[in-house]
Amino acid sequence: MSERRHPNVVNVDEAKAMETSKGSFASKRKRLGAEAGGNALGCSHIEIAPGKTAFPCHAHTATEEALYVLSGTGTLRLGADSIELRAGDFVALLPKRDQAHMLTNTGGEALVYLALSSPSVPITIDIVTYPDSKKIAFAGGVDPKKGLMSAAVFGLIKEEQPKVDYYDDEPLAKE
Repeated sequence: MSERRHPNVVNVDEAKAMETSKGSFASKRKRLGAEAGGNALGCSHIEIAPGKTAFPCHAHTATEEALYVLSGTGTLRLGADSIELRAGDFVALLPKRDQAHMLTNTGGEALVYLALSSPSVPITIDIVTYPDSKKIAFAGGVDPKKGLMSAAVFGLIKEEQPKVDYYDDEPLAKE
């Protein structure tokens, strides 16, 4: 990797990749917003292999998200709807419980997209709901360069369980 041209400019090839995998959940993510020094606007370059899903179905209460499909095809679960997506599609995901969403690669090649998120500054508080597993995640004091899991206060709760793993009870996490 060559020296960066400017602290606020990052090429997707220069960004560090983070890979996650648990059952049918798998993705490769590059956090472009943070790598370019962004403090309030999140942007990740995400790649999903055929047959895989990036994240469990979830809904935010404070953070607005958007997806822009660069290549490949997939099915977006958005509330009660299933929507086929392809390159060039832009999706606005509003911070409402009935906007719970998850994206699955239903094509034969990698599904590549940009995931954008509204301001995530250290004073941001977010509550994320997971309708399939009945979990609730909460975060406050998020470091925008490190993401949601870096919050000063972060937790996942479930009825009658004080602490659960991110993938617990998610249908696609079974191996």
